Amino acid sequence: MQTKRLYSLDALRGFDMIWIMGAEEIFHSLAKITHQPFWESLSAQFEHPKWNGFTAYDLIFPLFIFLAGVSTPYSIGRLLEEGKTKQSLLMRVIKRGLILVVLGMIFNNGLQVRPISDFRFMSVLGRIGISYMLANIIYLYVKDKYHIIWFSSLLIGYWLILKFTSAPGFPLGDLTEPGNFASFFDRSILPGKLSRGIHDTVGFFNNIPAISSALAGIMTGNYLKKATTTPSKQVVTLAILGFASILIAQIWNIDFPINKNLWSSSFVLVTTGWSLLLFSVFYYIIDVLGYKNWAFVFKVIGMNSILIYMSGKLINWPHATDGFFHWVGDLIGDPYNILAMVICTLLVKWVFLYLLYQKKIFLKV
Repeated sequence: MQTKRLYSLDALRGFDMIWIMGAEEIFHSLAKITHQPFWESLSAQFEHPKWNGFTAYDLIFPLFIFLAGVSTPYSIGRLLEEGKTKQSLLMRVIKRGLILVVLGMIFNNGLQVRPISDFRFMSVLGRIGISYMLANIIYLYVKDKYHIIWFSSLLIGYWLILKFTSAPGFPLGDLTEPGNFASFFDRSILPGKLSRGIHDTVGFFNNIPAISSALAGIMTGNYLKKATTTPSKQVVTLAILGFASILIAQIWNIDFPINKNLWSSSFVLVTTGWSLLLFSVFYYIIDVLGYKNWAFVFKVIGMNSILIYMSGKLINWPHATDGFFHWVGDLIGDPYNILAMVICTLLVKWVFLYLLYQKKIFLKV
């Protein structure tokens, strides 16, 4: 039974977060500098589609939720094994979820007082908090063998709701931005403003399928922790499940398009599939084969993922980078100075996180 903390978990979380830190700007910069189709196509993979569709950039958010789920059997599960009561852990899970919701509001709106009409309640951190909280409650009170039923039921139920409802004046099953029921529900009941006026990119109603994104991670963590097969066979199983999930997503996409804005059921399956494939690679290389040194650069980021995300609102990173490395841009000159400053910004952020790592300072929620 696997009981120790997975090094690959923090490494993959760091790999995920490095794109939030600004690594995607490397490809955007190369596309602007060279105007070559290869770099332009890569750059396009780091832009979100307006509505339906899927790019690599769409994986970052659900992968983080998936990894939060993977950690559950190693954190909450360990505390259960140590004799903590489910009630005490329930309070812990709810507290963590609500803190993330509040941090998300602060990220969106700052700390200044503003009218409710100008206040955005829903957020990326809020979605992480809500999906983590509800998935962990299922983990605490539902037997492991029934998790797949919850996972499937949430996805099928969400699909059926959107298939047989719509906003007033639209045909049943309308999945356009103004016509779908999830967006209509949010603009009808949520106070304040939505990110797109008639729709919020991380709305409230579509937290329903997001719970399944976290549950997928929980089931993965449970499998790794409790499986009696060899680690290599575990990797093969995870990879097969990943491919199967992507295949089912493509089939479901015909009727329920892959759509991050709606967090559609097909979107959950395609992102779960890619999450399983990525995790199986990291797990195999790092925890099975033991090649860890290369992943340290990602682990430093992964250990303080919430902090580096929030730092974008608290620290003027471009100003800090310019103070340390303005000379680098001058030395390199146009047009590659753009790329150089992107890399320097990533370096400044990483060194900041490394110093915190050395001091064992982590933002724990």
